[in-house]
Amino acid sequence: MIEVTERAAKAIKQIKESENIPDSYGLRVGVVGGGCSGMNYNMNFEPEPGEGEKIFESNGVKLFCDLKSYLYIQGTSLDYSDGLTGRGFVFN
Repeated sequence: MIEVTERAAKAIKQIKESENIPDSYGLRVGVVGGGCSGMNYNMNFEPEPGEGEKIFESNGVKLFCDLKSYLYIQGTSLDYSDGLTGRGFVFN
């Protein structure tokens, strides 16, 4: 399972509204190789899940995740930070 915090859910809903993304779209989360730490996170809005993807819902946000990425991010929490170090989504 991947949890979405209330703060992240609020930010996701604001992005959907500001970019006119239909409420029915889900957020696809994934992991790809690269970057200094070896992995980068991808997130984008999609109308429906891909074949074989895991589907979750947390705090009113529908999430899609491919099986390979799920191995790396299962049990994590997607949060939104707007502190002194910057704004953005973070996986904890």
